[in-house]
Amino acid sequence: MSFFPKISLKPEVENYLKEIFMNKEVVSASSTQAAETKFETLLRRLSHPPSFTTVRVNTHLASVEHVKRLLLEELEKFNGLQVPVLQHPDLPDVFLIPVIGPRKNIRKQQCEVIVGAQCGNAVLRGAHVYVPGIVSASKFMKAGDVISVYSDIKGKCKKGAKEFDGAKVFLGNGISELSRKEIFSGLPELKGIGIRMTEPVYLSPSFDRVLPNYLFLQNLPSAVVTHVLNPQPGEKILDLCAAPGGKTTHIAALMHDQGEVIALDKISNKVEKINENASLLGLNSIRAFCFDGTKAFKVDMTENTEGAPPFLPESFDRILLDAPCSGLGQRPNMAWTWTLKEVMSYQPLQRKLFTVAVQLLKPGGVLVYSTCTITLAENEEQVAWALKTFPCLQLQPQKPHIGGEGMLGAGLSPEQLKQLQRFDPSAAPFQHTCIDSLRDARGEDMVWLANKDCIGFFIAKFLKCKSTEGVVS
Repeated sequence: MSFFPKISLKPEVENYLKEIFMNKEVVSASSTQAAETKFETLLRRLSHPPSFTTVRVNTHLASVEHVKRLLLEELEKFNGLQVPVLQHPDLPDVFLIPVIGPRKNIRKQQCEVIVGAQCGNAVLRGAHVYVPGIVSASKFMKAGDVISVYSDIKGKCKKGAKEFDGAKVFLGNGISELSRKEIFSGLPELKGIGIRMTEPVYLSPSFDRVLPNYLFLQNLPSAVVTHVLNPQPGEKILDLCAAPGGKTTHIAALMHDQGEVIALDKISNKVEKINENASLLGLNSIRAFCFDGTKAFKVDMTENTEGAPPFLPESFDRILLDAPCSGLGQRPNMAWTWTLKEVMSYQPLQRKLFTVAVQLLKPGGVLVYSTCTITLAENEEQVAWALKTFPCLQLQPQKPHIGGEGMLGAGLSPEQLKQLQRFDPSAAPFQHTCIDSLRDARGEDMVWLANKDCIGFFIAKFLKCKSTEGVVS
């Protein structure tokens, strides 16, 4: 039995997802019962964090070995525990740190704090509770009190309430940094830590301001994407939807900061975040622009923008389209409030961005498409559409390939499905991780689990052929 309930979805969204997993092709490849079990497992896995925290080393500033030594020193300060740091065998710049939990022997306190669902998700991945995330606190709560923290997974708790009996999930215990009166004083400058977590249900190191020049907190598949893109020194590369810059900075690091990395995002404060991350990591090859990626292709050839968007056709050696998506693969997520209309709204936008990417890619160039969602419409169906719409594109094998193959149901051939990479949380067994189990675990077993028990994600890699002769569409 899972420690948390399965992810809470609107019935229309749950039925939509179930139809995907109960598709005739999927069921015929296994059985109805197996497909149903897989779907229920997926919903439960989504409410839990992955079994490993993944951090990427900024190899531009330091060696992996040097950063590992520094990281081990930092982890010794964390709750007095000694947890291993594994270097991923297929991703040399990625470390895996086991997450301990769920811990079931934590004694619940009488004094309670209720936090919003997003804040609760962050706590499950190692964060403390910051004041803006607190929705409710017990009537007599004072600074220094031991507090039990709960997540309001339905969004029903009223701001400032003194008690809450609605649907809530226990996240662990912590020490209050402020009194109830101070938290709800209305002062806008109160943005720091409100509850310092001391006994979280999932014990995971907080990487807030830990080796910020050397480490970047990143989900495992997000680090895989850039290696699949395989950027080379001296190339001109476009990150079409770049914020907050994790993949952008990874591209620049793999290029040894030699070449040009163009990053686009249409929200100005997100562009600022890209620049902040580039500066923090010491990367100078990145140029970030506040610009709508769907308009990045220059229609007016007489317009001179001096290297700024929009761009001339066939301007880039490689393009990464980590597309805006429904995000249904993100973990942990105990409640999803979107309607089916909102979930379905991304496919047209993804196709607009994809079309622009194809126009901007040089012949012989590489385009990598990725999402952090589990739907067929945003993943395999987009690949089938792309191959039909653009005869110049050829699906490519991926390296490294540590996820599963693509899902049936979009009409792609078995060979094409093998060239795709889908990270499916339902493929991992649910297990309780404790210190004793870590001592006995073999490194290869832990890496296998990390590859399986991560967020839901999808990657496709395309080559733009110099001619359409011989290309299978």
